Order: sequence, then structure tokens, then C-alpha cells
Amino acid sequence: MKRVVEHRKLLGVDKTVTLKELKTIYRNTMKDTHPDKFVNDEAGKEAAEEKSKSIIEAYHFLVSINQETQEKYKEEYTETITKSNIQDFYLEKAVLKVQHLNGKMYEYIGVPRNTYIKMVNADSPSRFARRHIYGSFIYRKSGEAMED
Repeated sequence: MKRVVEHRKLLGVDKTVTLKELKTIYRNTMKDTHPDKFVNDEAGKEAAEEKSKSIIEAYHFLVSINQETQEKYKEEYTETITKSNIQDFYLEKAVLKVQHLNGKMYEYIGVPRNTYIKMVNADSPSRFARRHIYGSFIYRKSGEAMED
């Protein structure tokens, strides 16, 4: 959750921001901090590059968890969590990464370590996730497994 808050703070938005508003804010913020504005100022250019990277990361992350993005992929997500069991999962910095047998991967943000431990010890991690993870945490699609 800390990451979500930091990204929203960086772009100056709240959780009700639309994708269109987010894109406008992102573009305007990038105009103000773009490295190309610092032609003869190497230190300023480096600082702007770092800031730009942070803004780009924040923008992409916020787009991935935005309500409109979630709605767009809701059918795919619902099919995955109801019909495809979990192949693998791990927790890294309060982000639970879940790989499904159908190749889809999702991240659940803000999952406490004790919840993860309960999932590890559950008879069925898929059933545990349906009851305690899905619908309880902010999620985003993290990618898909490569086909051989």
C-alpha cells in the first residue's frame, strides 16, 4: 500500500482519478521535469532523469490498478481466479505474486506476511486465495508466462 500512496502523492492524484485525468497529469508533469529542459546543466539533467523515471513508473503503476483498467480486464481476471488454479506464488515486500496454471500472473498489493504464511500452509492455496486474497487487496496484472 505504501507504494500506491507514494505514486499517488508523486503525481498529486487520489484513488478516484480517471485514466484520462491521469494521462493529462502525467504529461503535464513530464513537461515540467523533462531532462531535455536542462541543456547546459548536467546536474539538473541527471536529477530530471531520475525524477522522470519515478514519474513514468508511478504513471504505469497507477494505470494498472485504475478502476477503468480493472473493468476492461474484469472478464479475463474473473475467469482466471475462478477456473485456473495457482501454479506458484511468493511474497516480496508486501506484494503477493500469483502465477496461475493458465499462464496469467497477478500482483496483490499490501498482503501481510501472516496472510502469506497462512496461504503457504493451506491445503489448497487456490481455495485460500479465493477466500482471503481475491477481492480483499488491490491487484494488477503482472504479465503472462512465456510459452515454450
